[in-house]
Amino acid sequence: MAIISENNIPKKRRYGRIHFRYALVYITITFGVLVFLNLYCSQACKKVFYQNKETAILEKALHAADELEELDSMTISAVTSTIEGITTLKMDQIIVTDPKGYIIYSSDPSLLADEKTTISHIPKAIQGYDVFHWTYHSGTMRSEAAVPVISNGVTTGCIYVLEIDNDQGQLIMSLQRTILTITVTLELIIIAFSLIFSSAISKRIRKIMGSIRVLQEGDYSQKLVIGGSDEFTILAEEFNDLTDRLQTSENKRTQFVSDASHELKTPLASIKLLSDSILQNDMDLDTIREFVGDIGDEAERLNRMSEKLLSLTKGNSAEEDDHEIILMAPTIQRVVDMLSVLAQQSDVTIETDLSNDAPILILEDDLYQIAFNLAENGIKYNVPGGRLNISLSRNEDCGILTVADTGTGIPEDALSHIFERFYRVDKGRSRATGGSGLGLSIVRSMVERNQGTIHVESTFGVGTTFTVEFPAFDIEEGDGI
Repeated sequence: MAIISENNIPKKRRYGRIHFRYALVYITITFGVLVFLNLYCSQACKKVFYQNKETAILEKALHAADELEELDSMTISAVTSTIEGITTLKMDQIIVTDPKGYIIYSSDPSLLADEKTTISHIPKAIQGYDVFHWTYHSGTMRSEAAVPVISNGVTTGCIYVLEIDNDQGQLIMSLQRTILTITVTLELIIIAFSLIFSSAISKRIRKIMGSIRVLQEGDYSQKLVIGGSDEFTILAEEFNDLTDRLQTSENKRTQFVSDASHELKTPLASIKLLSDSILQNDMDLDTIREFVGDIGDEAERLNRMSEKLLSLTKGNSAEEDDHEIILMAPTIQRVVDMLSVLAQQSDVTIETDLSNDAPILILEDDLYQIAFNLAENGIKYNVPGGRLNISLSRNEDCGILTVADTGTGIPEDALSHIFERFYRVDKGRSRATGGSGLGLSIVRSMVERNQGTIHVESTFGVGTTFTVEFPAFDIEEGDGI
């Protein structure tokens, strides 16, 4: 039976909603723009036809009115003769009325003379206005015009003309259909483009989210490949850089756990073996004391290793609040005093030159630990009758601590690894001297967190020199340290 996580279902659906939501927004916006352009173009075409038709129809009506104004009287016969004599006045309907709106002449046989017209435009024309009315519907253009007939400043009648133009109406309809076809085609193209574009964007987002889920599961080898040169490409590059750093960090963590487990297992195994030997064998009191002493040595080794691990943790998370400006010489002298017994036991001579001191900003405990680890290594890995030189100096900007020994030195292929945790140049000798491979890693961590740098130079069989530099802080006269 397969179990499907309910949390994954909304995520997949959410991709779909985002995909179509963005496409719908884009389609809606473009649809609105195209509809606006469609209506605008249609209205613009109608307006052009309207203006042309208004000019033409009013011009004909006014010409007829001018001819009628020449008549002595608006009789039926005179008006009929005049209207029929105007060859350019070819309309679907022509009506001439007297000042009261009664028909004098009509081209429509159904309208009788002396009958009062019901056309709404005529009364307004009788009042002295030129009237034009234009309508378009279903391919038919209807144009009406009414103008007054004025003789000697007196309105003597009105002429009304009507034209029904199907040809231009069909032309308007054809233009509207063409515009509509273009609009629909463009909208279909936009819809297809929007869906393809949003699908491509959604696909890239899903690819990123899928890689993130793989990363969450602990697979830091995941690489994200997205073509192009846009923001998604930059995001993919940043993602890959992040996975590389996470993979490096995971490798270091795994190696740290493995090395720490291995290092802790050795003294624990020794303690168990020694304790089992005491319990399972009959031993005299001196032998038991010797074994108990060995157990104490292994326990002390465990304690030192634990302290060094804690020092590393502290070095990774220490804050800046406890830093203070101090001179290096007093702290270095305390280290020399502390290690003098170990130096005598190892037949190593410690030589110091602390005269050229410099004030630096540091945690005093860090400086002590740095100097102690370097000096202790210089003694442990020295040769009988060897020397350990500890000196202070400064250049223009830095205070410099130099620890040089005349010991066995470090092979060239090991120099790039000596600051790694649990790395030991000579594992057999390191264990014999109680080394855990953490000392130099602690030193580098402390140096870096105090804005310092550390360098090493070594010649195998001749000796090793460690140089530690910290920014110098000169004290003005009158200030204390």
